[in-house]
Amino acid sequence: MDLDLLTRRSEYEWEIARHGAMRVPAVIYASEALVREMDRKVYEQAVNVATLPGIVQASYAMPDAHWGYGFPIGGVAAFDPDEGGVVSAGGVGFDISCGVRCLHTRLARADILAVQKDLAEMLYYRIPAGVGSTGAIHLDEAEMDAMLAGGAKWAVERGWGVPEDLERIEEHGQMKGAKPGDVSQHAKKRQRDEMGTLGSGNHYLEVQEVTAVYDEAIARVFGLEQGDIVVTIHCGSRGLGHQIGTEYLKRMAIAAKQYGIELPDRELACAPINSEVGQDYLGVMRAAINCALANRQILTDLVRRVFADILPQAQLPLLYDVSHNTCKVEEHRVDGGTRRLYVHRKGATRAFGPGHPDVPESLRAAGQPVLIGGSMGTGSYILAGTKASEALAFSSACHGAGRAMSRKQALRIWKGRQVVDELAARGIIVKSPSMRGIAEEAPDAYKDVSAVVDTADAVGLARKVARVDPLVCIKG
Repeated sequence: MDLDLLTRRSEYEWEIARHGAMRVPAVIYASEALVREMDRKVYEQAVNVATLPGIVQASYAMPDAHWGYGFPIGGVAAFDPDEGGVVSAGGVGFDISCGVRCLHTRLARADILAVQKDLAEMLYYRIPAGVGSTGAIHLDEAEMDAMLAGGAKWAVERGWGVPEDLERIEEHGQMKGAKPGDVSQHAKKRQRDEMGTLGSGNHYLEVQEVTAVYDEAIARVFGLEQGDIVVTIHCGSRGLGHQIGTEYLKRMAIAAKQYGIELPDRELACAPINSEVGQDYLGVMRAAINCALANRQILTDLVRRVFADILPQAQLPLLYDVSHNTCKVEEHRVDGGTRRLYVHRKGATRAFGPGHPDVPESLRAAGQPVLIGGSMGTGSYILAGTKASEALAFSSACHGAGRAMSRKQALRIWKGRQVVDELAARGIIVKSPSMRGIAEEAPDAYKDVSAVVDTADAVGLARKVARVDPLVCIKG
């Protein structure tokens, strides 16, 4: 991105001043190096979001921001329904409630290395992954609606997990306000056999080692020490969420015209929050959030069963589960007062700070865990939300490394077998049904996750707590 387009407010804050149809400025949080790496599209999309009705304070882009559908991935925007604010399917994304879940194991590196190959094979065998992957669970109409209403709570009630899990999940594992009856039959059909599956693209399941601790006090609250082994699951609402996104982008494009909303980009299709279309979308989006929460809960149970067979001494309590493609109703302080806002986070993670009532009581003193996924070869990070983050970007942080090149570009440079062999030489076992998929997700196709996380930490969006590096990776 051309730095001449921006006004530098501090070392890590860049502003795009209001111009044209913009209702608020746009703000990018990034180091100079990360800004230079960003596509011009990030600038254009951040500006476009700032033109939408009812937007509050600013259109934000996180340090991992890159081009997306309508909204930039790594985009955050909040809308006030009392000022004609809108909800946008493009501002949530196609993989509704895609998120990250992290589990403790109470194991050490030596435990994993003793069975690394067998563990990788068993996880790959028992956890369906890949495009169109299906599992052993088949939901009839009644169970589908129960799942869409109940989320992870539904899964626990049916034996996939324990009640204690629900305390460490956003919304306690069940998003209220879901409307399963409004979800299309086509969306439900796509999901009928996909529960308990990873999917494809950048989704993964990793067995990871805590290789660095940056804040020992918070790490103690989170139950983390250097050398610990954790398991991280990254996936979302699968075919159901994608279908809902597809359907409502079309419906909202029509609705925007009906409500006189001028869209600089059709991909920004939206509808007033208080309109029929807006309320319909929120109901089905919440159902898709429950689908993602239930899916990760089932995957957790499958992982625990594998560990019980291979490493029976393991204990796998949940550290936390947080989504990064959502629109949620939250109270935030704006202009000296508290307002009820609809916060869109697309490729951005909620990051509530210490003391926030929505953070589990056992973690509240430290702040909400913020789980940042990296690439197969570069590690991932665990951060904690900060109080400062609310004023900076409605308590939001980055969600991952962010792509540095397209999947097509990656395929021109790498072969899947090459990536697998290179990672194996570094002690990382990668299993996937698709060598093409591995090539598309090659580590160097992504930005430097450490630079992204260091920026988030320096700005105050979230505090760096620990780094985790993969030993086993199951890729979709």
